[in-house]
Amino acid sequence: MLSSLPPLLRGTIAAVLLFANTIVLAPVLVFVSLLRFVLPIHYLQKLCTVLAIKIAELWISGNSFWMRLTQKMQWDVEGIQALDKNHWYLVTSNHQSWADIVILQHLLNRKIPMLKFFLKQQLIWVPVIGLCWWALDFPFMKRYTREYLEKHPEKRGKDFESTHRACEKFRHTPVTVFNFLEGTRFTPAKHQRQQSPYRNLLKPKAGGIGFVVGAMGDCLNSLLDITIAYPNRTRPSFWEFISGQVDHVIVRVEQKEIPSHFLGRNYFEDPSFQAEFQAWVTALWEEKDSHVDQLQALSITKGWSV
Repeated sequence: MLSSLPPLLRGTIAAVLLFANTIVLAPVLVFVSLLRFVLPIHYLQKLCTVLAIKIAELWISGNSFWMRLTQKMQWDVEGIQALDKNHWYLVTSNHQSWADIVILQHLLNRKIPMLKFFLKQQLIWVPVIGLCWWALDFPFMKRYTREYLEKHPEKRGKDFESTHRACEKFRHTPVTVFNFLEGTRFTPAKHQRQQSPYRNLLKPKAGGIGFVVGAMGDCLNSLLDITIAYPNRTRPSFWEFISGQVDHVIVRVEQKEIPSHFLGRNYFEDPSFQAEFQAWVTALWEEKDSHVDQLQALSITKGWSV
């Protein structure tokens, strides 16, 4: 364990190991994925897809290694014991830090199918990682602003065509569809600008998962509603996380039933479905807002908020 080293040294070691892990495995991942377009046999194409997932899981395990090596994290985690890797899941979580993603991958790796994020189309150009996301069939969405759609109404709904294609592909192999309902990380400035009605959360954006539930809800076994809390209401930067300056994290995973009357409906063409689904998401978010307060109180009880 290197957790006794100064934060600067720990962060440097963690960053080097993360970089090395990525540079070694990314070319292998891309090569295996490209074989799917070359090999004419369906069985071999499917095998390449499975191998690509195994490589991604190995990358996550590598990240878990440097986390254990450089950090002395106290984990308070509940709700991951009954998960099943052969199930389809819809997963959402509050979003406070870039560290959230690494934490969730660490906790859920090989317990459920690998998390598949819906990503902004621009992120495909992120060096190395963007190519890896493409290789793993992460769906890229081209999102239009409200102002743009007012000028170009013919583009309405086009930004979710990739969601539809991904949903069709996801129906054939167990998958975990992941979405941060807030759409972005929480900051006090964003919270104020939105005039969010929640104490700890930004307003949820229901459209993405509403479409997923309507399109493939008959495959989804349940919703995993995840709440992450950092003691003292801190929202650590990624550097603070990898340099071991985050001592505690609280994570709660709750399995919830997806209402059966949502299945098979088109979110963007059914106003009544939109209203019902948004009401359901609002109730989830109100509950999560209170849950964050409860977890913060728990951290005080444990002496973590100092």
